[in-house]
Amino acid sequence: MKHPWLRRVARVFVFLAAAVLLSILAFRFINPPLTPVMLVEKLKGATLRHEWVPLEDMSRQLPLAAISGEDGRFCAHWGVDWPAVKEAIEEGGGLGAFRGASTIPMQTAKNLYLWNGRSYVRKILEVPLAYLMSALWPKARMMEVYLNVAQFGPGVFGAEAASRYYFGKSAAELTRRETILLVAALPNPRFRNPARPNRRMLLVARAIERRLPIMIPRSVCLLPGP
Repeated sequence: MKHPWLRRVARVFVFLAAAVLLSILAFRFINPPLTPVMLVEKLKGATLRHEWVPLEDMSRQLPLAAISGEDGRFCAHWGVDWPAVKEAIEEGGGLGAFRGASTIPMQTAKNLYLWNGRSYVRKILEVPLAYLMSALWPKARMMEVYLNVAQFGPGVFGAEAASRYYFGKSAAELTRRETILLVAALPNPRFRNPARPNRRMLLVARAIERRLPIMIPRSVCLLPGP
């Protein structure tokens, strides 16, 4: 038998792919208990703060702010916003534009299955995962998982834990300004504090707020069905 190690590698790959697919199907209905990013934080000695809450138990402003700040075409694409990638490349972003044009499904894939840090390998893996999740999950479930596993600070995961940690209230009680500040922290949660925003963070928050009126009609996919 030629190259038996290739068969072993192929078997491992098929097993991992099947496990990921089954977990994506399961997470359509079951809340993920822990993510690799959370585990890494725990191993570093951080105190994990995380409490899962349904999307309907969060401020209605929060998913709007997330779309405005992180993924303006969330309701229109199915995993990857290729027009946004193209725009970023044309504006001089080069291949690094992929990072800047990361969608909510791509970020959810990273949080659930991959790791933090800049890596083209990770970005490439995010694409099929984002497409799979977008095909198997409703948009509202995607947003719910994203807002519950996103990192908002050192050891702080999910909107509920972030709301209580930074503002001393539940995610359902957040004001519009507080939801915007939480989203403004997402690109760099280890160094941005929503409760004490610096000048750079306030500029990001203002940009998110300016885009909010445009995002309201674009958020139709999050409305409850008939």
